[in-house]
Amino acid sequence: MRKDLACALLLAFLAPSPCFSFSQAPEPQAQPAPVAQGTQPSPAAQPARGPDGTLTLQRTARLVVLDVVVTDAKGNIVTDLKKDDFTVTEAKEPQTVLNFEAAGGRTLSPEININSTAELDRLVPRAPVNIILLDEFNTRFEDMAFARYSLKKFLEKQPDKLSTPTMLIAVDLQKFTVLHDYTQDKKAVIDALDHHFAAFPWQTHQGAWLAERFTTAFATLMRVAQATVGHPGHKNMIWIGRGFPSLNFVNLQVDAASRVENAVQQCVNALRDARVTLYSVDPAGLQVNNTYGSDAEFIDPFGGNYQFSRLAKATGGKALYGRNDVDAEIATGVRDGSSFYTLTYRPTNTNLDPKKFRRIQVTLNRPGLTATTREGYYVQTPPAFVDPTKPSRRLAFDLMNAESSTMTYDGVPLTLTASPTNPDSFTIHVDARGLVWSFATDTEPRHADVIVMATTFDKKGKELKRIARSIKVNASTDVPPTGRLERAVNLVFNLDHDPKATRARFVVRVTASGRIGTADANLGQQASNPTPNSPTP
Repeated sequence: MRKDLACALLLAFLAPSPCFSFSQAPEPQAQPAPVAQGTQPSPAAQPARGPDGTLTLQRTARLVVLDVVVTDAKGNIVTDLKKDDFTVTEAKEPQTVLNFEAAGGRTLSPEININSTAELDRLVPRAPVNIILLDEFNTRFEDMAFARYSLKKFLEKQPDKLSTPTMLIAVDLQKFTVLHDYTQDKKAVIDALDHHFAAFPWQTHQGAWLAERFTTAFATLMRVAQATVGHPGHKNMIWIGRGFPSLNFVNLQVDAASRVENAVQQCVNALRDARVTLYSVDPAGLQVNNTYGSDAEFIDPFGGNYQFSRLAKATGGKALYGRNDVDAEIATGVRDGSSFYTLTYRPTNTNLDPKKFRRIQVTLNRPGLTATTREGYYVQTPPAFVDPTKPSRRLAFDLMNAESSTMTYDGVPLTLTASPTNPDSFTIHVDARGLVWSFATDTEPRHADVIVMATTFDKKGKELKRIARSIKVNASTDVPPTGRLERAVNLVFNLDHDPKATRARFVVRVTASGRIGTADANLGQQASNPTPNSPTP
């Protein structure tokens, strides 16, 4: 087995990369835009000038949002609890709950119909959602067939209008496919499932493909987290499949195993920031001799579903396996995702050590009840500095994941408008809510740093050309040197004309926050209306 290669590929995005560079094409033109209303993400650290002229680095403790599912001794959901029934500790220190939402408090109104990410963000920006993902790269073909059967069986029992907007995704080693964007139309989800044909995953039987399978698992989790972080509502991710391949780390170098463990934590943090709870449902069913398949014999620290169950538990979810009623296991994940309480507090511990894990514990004053939530977190660190001449592999990893996906990334609110006269010219409106402006210094005005990448594709989805630019947008001289600033930006981007190109995807990453937004355009057709990926204020 290529164990060392598996680790190397899995962690490739953490090291400098010579394989990705920014094009020297003309830089998009930055144009001023009207001040927009909304909430601006605060920089992780900003310098403030004191009376004596010295600069002080200021950081503000973030709010911690917990989604908590409460069950009784029989596993039944409990929904009648009050704020005073909960006690929260972080690193063994009691916390004061500032905000409390009862279970089911974000249920959608009957008159609302959601059929896309744009509608979700515009109409119900805090609504909970379900993301159902079919793992077709670490799951046996016969188990995948049973998974599809079980998912369809579950869906057919639901009302014609789903109570929770649901997205359906399928992933194999070659493709990340959004089978259907968020929708409440049950029939549309079933039709998308029926029209999806999975290929035989022969790589699952080949030890030489461990690297690719590990990489795909982590890339998928990171991709979903980064794409959905702009939607503040809770996301219930139901992963149907094995999750990770089997790999015994006993003979690996200590450094390699440690680096993979760091990648696990990065992934958990990304899911936490996006408010994603992971439920893994293994479709293998009940195993002989009460053994969870031969893969489970590889245990600590990785092996079969064991490690994936750790990921699920860390996010506040569960690993469901060992039963033949897989449709009931799917239902359990969906049920929990619509029955959570939301508790918000501001940590009392002001220590910002990013290496110290802050363990969270939620207890209840009513006996016999169990509260399930995420285990804790590491303090968020600012995104790494972007060097346009030598971008990191992590940066390339994030950008190319967004580029190659058909999933809408809403971390940065964008609106794309085609020029009425030039079919290759587009204006990217970056909303004020997605931008982070620096404070002015003695040498530089206030500015916002973004990366814009535009990629064209032919009618078969093959990539034709990619242009990436790192852009510094200076604020006008009329803005104050410090303090809150809400100002949108228009970027005019001209594509190189290619008669084969039928689609373009624009990816915008805000350097200070690391968040990403995407917008798509059909080429050769003049757009009469802008195509937003999120609400316009």
